[in-house]
Amino acid sequence: MVKRRLAIPILAAALLVLGLLAWLRAGDSEEASAAGEVIVVAPRTFSSTVVAVGAVKPRIGSEVRVGSRISGRVWKLRANIGDRVEQGQIIAELETAELDALIAQRRAELKLAEAKLAAFATLSPEEEARARADLMRFEAEVTLTAEELARQQALLERKLAPRAVADAARDRDAVAKAELESARRTLELVRAGHTEGRKQAEADVERARAALESAAVDRSFTVLRSPIAGVIASVATQEGETVAAGLNAPTFVTVVDLERLQVNAYVDEVDIGKIETGQRAAFTVDAFPARDFHGRVAAIYPTATIQDNVVKYIVALDIDGAYAGLLRPEMTASVRIELDARTALTVPVRAVRQDAGRSVVDVVNGDRLEVRPVRVGWRDGPWAEVTDGLVEGERILVKVSVTSGEEQR
Repeated sequence: MVKRRLAIPILAAALLVLGLLAWLRAGDSEEASAAGEVIVVAPRTFSSTVVAVGAVKPRIGSEVRVGSRISGRVWKLRANIGDRVEQGQIIAELETAELDALIAQRRAELKLAEAKLAAFATLSPEEEARARADLMRFEAEVTLTAEELARQQALLERKLAPRAVADAARDRDAVAKAELESARRTLELVRAGHTEGRKQAEADVERARAALESAAVDRSFTVLRSPIAGVIASVATQEGETVAAGLNAPTFVTVVDLERLQVNAYVDEVDIGKIETGQRAAFTVDAFPARDFHGRVAAIYPTATIQDNVVKYIVALDIDGAYAGLLRPEMTASVRIELDARTALTVPVRAVRQDAGRSVVDVVNGDRLEVRPVRVGWRDGPWAEVTDGLVEGERILVKVSVTSGEEQR
């Protein structure tokens, strides 16, 4: 009986303690609910886009400024703005009278050089033949004087002839040998002169031929042809005007191939790390706001441009499909670049706040809140990727700001 009396107060006290704890926890829960919403960290699939403003531009090589490499007066201009031209089509012509006269002069100089070469080829063998004949004659004479000298010396030894006769034979032999050596040197000089002279004459012919070809090339510059197929975008000269070619060739017309265009999108430096070549893109232009044009990322320029103190990078887009007759250079384009889908842990953007220069979230850890630093990656609308600091299944508190509450009311 006593035990039962003691058990009743103990049980009542225990129930009172449990009720008090439940009341305290309920109060904490009500306080947390009043402070914000508890969200469970879970993975989401990102399928985001990068939005940028760009412009339609000609591709490299699809816009050419056609100019003159020589000075002269424009005789005929065969193009007007908007005209369609084919590759190699004549656009303009300069006067040719001066160059025609120069070509005639160069042609005459070539004929003169060729005549000199022909004359040299005819006369040189004759001179060489005469020098060779003189050499042979002096060789024969040396042979005779040598035999005469030997005979006179033999007679002198036997005292059958006077010494004066032997001395005279020796002098004639020395003179003959000297003349032979002179004839030999003359033949060598004739041969050397023939070779050198022929080379000089041939060089004169080549020089005259090159001058004629140069004049012909200058003559060809009087006809200006379109290097590409396209449309005349601008005309900078008129018939009758005189153009002077200096360090920069004067521009006659500008030709643009409207079938080889691209879009240069100016992407903010915050988003440039998400862009890769090959990603799909779509864009619209003000001229056709209801039509989407499609393309792919072809290149990312390595250097940045600064617009209104904002660093941006040019992303070049190749345009898919037929667009000739619709798109034109310098049209403003609203670009959307589709990023590759990826799955990552996400939290609401409103859950991330800055604390001492760090990105932090409030993690619900039992009955208390823990401020934890996190690293934020991509953002997709109201959601942000967390690359470090949280694990799947953890709960975080998304606080409701006063401004948000007032807006809800």
